[in-house]
Amino acid sequence: MKKVFYAISILIMLSACKSESPAVEYAIISGKVINKGDGLLRLYSGDMSFIDTIQVSDDGVFRDTMRAKFGDFVLYDGKSVTPIHLQQGNDIQINYDSDDFDKTIKISGVGADIGNYFLAKGKKIKSLQGPGNSYFELEEEAYKKKSNEIKAINEALLDSMTSISNDFRTKEKRNLNYEYLSALNNYESYHKHYAKKPEFKVSEGFLTGLEDLDFNNEEDFLSSQAYVSLVTSHYIKKAEKTLEADSTLSRSLVTLKSFSSAPNQTIKNGLLYNHSKFEISYTDDLETFYNTFMEGSTNENNKKEITKTYTKIKSVSKGNVSPQFTNYENHAGGTTSLDDLKGKYVYIDVWATWCGPCLAEIPSLKKVEKTYHDKNIVFVSLSIDKKKDHDKWKKMVTEKELGGIQLIADNDSSSKFVQDYQIMGIPRFILIDPQGNIVNSNAPRPSDKKLITLFDELKI
Repeated sequence: MKKVFYAISILIMLSACKSESPAVEYAIISGKVINKGDGLLRLYSGDMSFIDTIQVSDDGVFRDTMRAKFGDFVLYDGKSVTPIHLQQGNDIQINYDSDDFDKTIKISGVGADIGNYFLAKGKKIKSLQGPGNSYFELEEEAYKKKSNEIKAINEALLDSMTSISNDFRTKEKRNLNYEYLSALNNYESYHKHYAKKPEFKVSEGFLTGLEDLDFNNEEDFLSSQAYVSLVTSHYIKKAEKTLEADSTLSRSLVTLKSFSSAPNQTIKNGLLYNHSKFEISYTDDLETFYNTFMEGSTNENNKKEITKTYTKIKSVSKGNVSPQFTNYENHAGGTTSLDDLKGKYVYIDVWATWCGPCLAEIPSLKKVEKTYHDKNIVFVSLSIDKKKDHDKWKKMVTEKELGGIQLIADNDSSSKFVQDYQIMGIPRFILIDPQGNIVNSNAPRPSDKKLITLFDELKI
C-alpha cells in the first residue's frame, strides 16, 4: 500500500512546464538499467494513463523517441518509478541500478533539471513522512504541521534550483500549495484507514483554505494533478449530497452528472473522461451513463475511446454469450475451462492475493457457498496473480481453506477473459447461466444482500 501511495504521490507532484517550441519536434529518452527485471520500461503520463512500452536490450540499454505527447511522465520498470519531464528538443539520459535505485539514479542531458527536482522532492517527502504509515496516523494538529513543513521545505528546494525556468517555477509554487491542500483533503479517509478509526471525522476548521479555492482554473487543471484531485473531490462531494437525499440512485451516474455541471468545458472534459474510463465498466445503467458522457464531453479523442470501451462492455451485457477461458490451472489438480461448467449457474470471483477488498469478501463468499452448496450453481474463484506469485496463490488457497473451484488465469490481468470483460479493478463478480450466457457481468458482491435477492429471482 505504501509503495502504491509513493507512486501516486510522484504522479500527483508532476506539473506541466511550457516553453517555446524549438526546431526539433521530438524528445529523446535513453539510458541504461542494471538488473533490468523483465526488460520493459513502461511510460505513463502525469494522469496515470499508459503511454508506451520501451524495450530494454540484454545489456540494459534503452532509447525511445517521443513525438506525439509532451509534459510530465513517470518511467516504471516494475520496481522503481522515475519522474521525468519531456519537451521538444529534450535529450535526457537516465541511468540506474534497479536493485539500488535511490543511490544510483542519475538523470542528465538537455531538459534533465526538472526531473532531478522531482527526484529530490520525492526523497524529501519520503523522508519527512517517516516510516510505514506513521504520517497518516498522526493526529490532526501534528499532521497539519508536518504537511506545512513538507510544503515549506519543497518551496526552498525549488528556489535553490536556479536552472529551472521561471515558467515552471511559478506553476510549481501553485502546485505545492495544491499538494498541501490535497493532503488536508485526503486526511480523513487516510487516517480512518491507517489509524483504524472508521468513525473518524476531521474537526471544524481543519480544511480551512479549501472553501475559497477557485475550481474553474483551466491552466492549473492542465498543469497540476494535485489541483485535478481537489476539483474532482469538490464535485464528488456535491454528488454525495444528492445520494444522501436518495440512496437508491446510481453512484457512478450521479457522480458523472455532477462532473457534467462543471462550467469550464476543458475541466468538464477531463473530469468526465477520468471518471468514465473506469466507472463505465461498473455502472448499472450503461446506456444512460454512456449518453450522459457523450452529451457532456466535447473532446473527440476521449469520445472515441469511451465509445470503444462502451462497445466492448455492451458485448458482455446481459443475455450475450460469455467470453471463454480455457484450460486454466485448477488448484485441486488438472485444468478447467468455462465450458466444463455448463449446465449450472457459474458465479465467478475475479481476485488476487494482494487485493485487500478481495480478501475482505472471503468470509461472505464462504457463507454463500455453504448455503448454496447443493444448488444448481458452482462458485469459481479466478486469481489474476502474476506468475511470480503463483506459490503465494497456492499457499493462500490452502491456508484460508478457500472453497469452490480455485483457478488461476493464464496471463494475470492481461488474460483474454479478463480483457474481454473489461475488468479494470477487483474484486469483480460475474454470473453466467447454465447455457453459458451472461446474467450479470458486474454481479453483486457476496457481502451484498442483493446477491441473494438475485439468486432468489433466478430460483437457484
